[in-house]
Amino acid sequence: MNPLHLHGRPLFTSFILATLASLAAGVFSAGHLGCGTQPTRQVVVYTALDEEFSQPLFDQFTRLTGIRVRAKFDTEATKTVGLTQSIMAERRRPRCDVFWNNEIINTLRLERAGLLQPYRSPQAELFPQTCRSPQATWHGFAARARVLLVNTRLVPAVQWPNSVEDLVAMRWKGKVGIAKPLAGTTASHAACLFAVWGDVRTRDFFRRVKANAQILSGNRQVARAVSTGQLAFGLTDTDDAIIELESGRPVAIVYPDQPATTGVRTEDALGTLFIPNTVAVLAGAPHPQAAHRLVDFLLSPATERHLAAGPSAQIPLNPEVAPWQDGTDKKPRVETPRTILAMRVDFQEAAEKWDTAAKFLRDQFATSD
Repeated sequence: MNPLHLHGRPLFTSFILATLASLAAGVFSAGHLGCGTQPTRQVVVYTALDEEFSQPLFDQFTRLTGIRVRAKFDTEATKTVGLTQSIMAERRRPRCDVFWNNEIINTLRLERAGLLQPYRSPQAELFPQTCRSPQATWHGFAARARVLLVNTRLVPAVQWPNSVEDLVAMRWKGKVGIAKPLAGTTASHAACLFAVWGDVRTRDFFRRVKANAQILSGNRQVARAVSTGQLAFGLTDTDDAIIELESGRPVAIVYPDQPATTGVRTEDALGTLFIPNTVAVLAGAPHPQAAHRLVDFLLSPATERHLAAGPSAQIPLNPEVAPWQDGTDKKPRVETPRTILAMRVDFQEAAEKWDTAAKFLRDQFATSD
């Protein structure tokens, strides 16, 4: 079996809750909260991570600190971009304390607009420097990979795709899919391709995608269409792909553009894009102290372990946290930048390309069904 096509299984053990609970004696000790002071009792969070994955952590944070989390979520079709637009619209009178983004490009856009305030979380010191802003205005954690999900009943193993460019192969016309690239990680992926490939090649690629692929409303819809046989394969995120895989659907995950499968030299291979979650405190946040405590909580090793072991199988970026730690199953559910070639992309350059990419993609896909 190709080692890049992983088959995992869900396993939820009590160590996750025990580890999270230990934060009450560490990150959220009386000394950290400040003896003799009354902690702020609420924090407002805008989050693009699916509610089913983020809400349990908010509930745990409230149990540990007594601080109520008021969360604003967005739809699958408009997440990230919709929340970013809300923050920009509220810049004169911020309502949001913390932006938990499920990608990085729009966080960088907010940083460039001066809408984030520095906070040097002690938890951030555990992460590589590439995972945090030099100005401490944002922090990256818990990544997802952009992968190809393949229906194994429809596509024999010898015909499995191995590159994002297989989305434009004529033999798959009408049988492949992507999410509409106007929001979320698909839009971020597009901006990264503009940064890595350049404008001409990327525009040509997406014109061919439009002609060759089915354009669906979101990554989850792509994963579901593959697992039910409506598509032969599609481009999606690991969190959506792993749910279909571990539900027993006839699917396999392919990490695209790897030298071992494409035959391209390592220095020339595109690699698989890993997109981190990011967390940032908004400039003018109404509840800054509570915001800092929530950031500390989200960046803790316990949170990354929880997200890694949970249904979304998110990929820890803290080098001290393995992608799968439970003592009974040592096989990772997902690949990581430590195990396969990651796309070499400058996210700041991708953020600079956002407006160019977004205008082109709106012209191409805004009216797509």
